[in-house]
Amino acid sequence: MCTGKVAFMVRQSCEWFTRLMPLWVVALGCAAFAAPGWFAPLRPCLNPLFFCTMVGIGAVLNFADFVPVLKKPQTVALGIAAQFTIMPALGFSLGAALDLSVPLRLGLILAGCVPGAMASNVIAYLARTDVAYSIAVTTTATLLSPVLIPALTWLYARTIVDIPLRDMVVTILGIVIAPLGVGFFLRHFGRRVVERVGCIFPALSTLCIAVICAMVVALNRDVFLGMTGMAFAGVFLLNMLGMLFGYGAGVLYRFDVRRRRTLAIEVGMQNAGLGAVLALNHFGAGTAVVPAVFATWCVITASVLAEYWAKRP
Repeated sequence: MCTGKVAFMVRQSCEWFTRLMPLWVVALGCAAFAAPGWFAPLRPCLNPLFFCTMVGIGAVLNFADFVPVLKKPQTVALGIAAQFTIMPALGFSLGAALDLSVPLRLGLILAGCVPGAMASNVIAYLARTDVAYSIAVTTTATLLSPVLIPALTWLYARTIVDIPLRDMVVTILGIVIAPLGVGFFLRHFGRRVVERVGCIFPALSTLCIAVICAMVVALNRDVFLGMTGMAFAGVFLLNMLGMLFGYGAGVLYRFDVRRRRTLAIEVGMQNAGLGAVLALNHFGAGTAVVPAVFATWCVITASVLAEYWAKRP
């Protein structure tokens, strides 16, 4: 009985920790800004941290999560098409319209080219939208990311910087696809153990993302001090317009209201943590600033929207 109570308390604590992801990202970001020396030395741990994040995500996936893809692949395809057309185009257009510097413009493009964030599945649940559809779109988009991210980055950013296509593919395979496979393997062959400690994985992923964002802040403290209002406006508009156009795409596809809301969340919330990691690996620390800010901002706005929509089912 005591063991059961402890397990319940651990589960509740992990769920609470995961739901407060924006708080931890902001708190560690502020700590990194005040004391960059605490986080900058963690730079060599960047890829292992993101690897752990994706292992945790893979471990909570089920075969049942792919049922919507198999039953109605056209609806999932429409969601992915909306995400990978709206967000990269917005990132490119906003960067040009706001006349951002090359690193910040590239960061905005990267934030638009990555797949939807796994946190969107939690937001979809809190907003009482179509969670199964959210998981199907996010997972499928993530599996397609080794091809789509480098291709879209090249398409929109090739005129402002050289794009290392092959290196990006290798990096994404190593820090996204491989750990997802490891997590999925653990889930399939160690189901009993994983189900007992499964609540820990989302909390671990939350912690890793918060540390990665703090690392970006620590490595770019001077860049943050010099960021203009236009750069923050780019992040704000990418998120807001992404949600708005995502909802509009749902209307165009004749989805019901629940699925329209789901698509708005899927399109507006990007896995910008991955964008920051790719920026640090291939384009420099300055490019990682925008994805790191976006990773924080999109979770905050989506959480507020989830509270609003949950009261209006």
